[in-house]
Amino acid sequence: MTFFQQLHHIDKDITLAVNSVHCQASDFMWQVFSNKEIWFILYAAVFVFLIKNLGWKRALISTAAIALTITCCDQLGNVCKDFFQRLRPCCDEDMLARGLRVLEKPWNAIEYGFYSAHAANAIGFAAGSIVAFSNDRKYSERKKGYRIYGIAIVIWGLLVGISRVFVGKHYLGDVCTGFAVGTAIALAIGLLANRLNAKIK
Repeated sequence: MTFFQQLHHIDKDITLAVNSVHCQASDFMWQVFSNKEIWFILYAAVFVFLIKNLGWKRALISTAAIALTITCCDQLGNVCKDFFQRLRPCCDEDMLARGLRVLEKPWNAIEYGFYSAHAANAIGFAAGSIVAFSNDRKYSERKKGYRIYGIAIVIWGLLVGISRVFVGKHYLGDVCTGFAVGTAIALAIGLLANRLNAKIK
């Protein structure tokens, strides 16, 4: 067994252990966090606060940076899925035979899942918005509020990512990789956007 096969075997075991922790209420909660459409209201609210706190010019640049982050996370995710061709746990007969609970059915007969674009997008949005709000000229006055927001939005992003394990769509390794990719892309693009925003009077 190669190193990567051993790593995948460990990932399977951990994913099954996490996926097995459930009750009716938590099942519903994870399905809510896993549903992308539900969170459009959150995205709209953040956009409104960006305009309110940064002004429309800075808000537009920051929103474009966040949108670009999500696009990059999605497209890189598609490339990785096609390249690595690792089946989602809900499409893996071994995982199903070992008791994987599936709360969301796959869209197609066979799907690949490495890495989780859900996780990358959520944490990318969280990190990107935190970086965006740092452009607020009254940041020092609102520091406490931004700190609370930062903690809350990161927790939200983590819950969205981990929900993919509980619904059976991703291995924990897919999710953790998605977190790393989303954070890296958000910081890179967000910091570039901040340079543009710094030039706006």
